[in-house]
Amino acid sequence: MSDPIETLPNLGPYMARRLAEIDVTTVSALRRLGSVEAFARLKFRFGREISLNALWAMDAGLAGLHWRDIGAERKAELKALLAARLPAADEARAKASRPRQNRRKT
Repeated sequence: MSDPIETLPNLGPYMARRLAEIDVTTVSALRRLGSVEAFARLKFRFGREISLNALWAMDAGLAGLHWRDIGAERKAELKALLAARLPAADEARAKASRPRQNRRKT
């Protein structure tokens, strides 16, 4: 059996509970799923409760790093992978941020 999630750097009891909600309870399960897919599932499940810091924490934890030690290049790569994973969510977010036009018929 693999080590519990809490043995990774950056992932304490809060993230362990959240990850358990998406059936990720071990390091090997997170490694198989990948940080981007795990983040996408967490974001779907918990919405605004989950920030990009969770993605940084999982990715850095799998690499044995503190989440603040991942560089801008890696963060950009993760964002690109996430955008490829969630194109519909990005489009919905972009659409929601557009100003609404007055559609009143006269």
